[in-house]
Amino acid sequence: MASSIQDIYVSGLRNAHALEAQAVQLLSRQVERLENYPAMSERMRQHIEESRTQQHRLEQILERLGTSHSSLKDMVTGFMGNMAAVAHAVTQDEVLKNSFANYAFEHFEIATYKALLEMADAAGDGQAPQLLRQSLDEEVRMAQWIDQHLPETVRTYMRLESSGQTAGV
Repeated sequence: MASSIQDIYVSGLRNAHALEAQAVQLLSRQVERLENYPAMSERMRQHIEESRTQQHRLEQILERLGTSHSSLKDMVTGFMGNMAAVAHAVTQDEVLKNSFANYAFEHFEIATYKALLEMADAAGDGQAPQLLRQSLDEEVRMAQWIDQHLPETVRTYMRLESSGQTAGV
């Protein structure tokens, strides 16, 4: 059975909402453990709030379309975010692995919002693109922040690790 363009679009919006739930859980678990990286901690806290705002934007779009997000998808992806954060917590270089994973995750979100913009256009939704672009811009800025601060993160990690201090977080 073929899906309509509208059904594909709504599914994409629900998936993006669940992805933001995963982002909130992933970053929340990571930021709880950060001690020696205050700039990263602050930027992650800011992005957690951006992700919550992005969820709200997606909810607005879904409500306008006469539907809502999928609580089951949100719960499953949120759980996956928690598990991903836990997986890195046992590694000595946790902060580096988290930085690499977060950089990749941000690009996944960037691709998601770009796809949603295409879907909105195909579905004839002229109101959503403004909200979707706001979220896309926030994801791009976060990816850029991670990229720009990776050298500093690596240097701090090496300095702490080589001096016998807690370096991973």
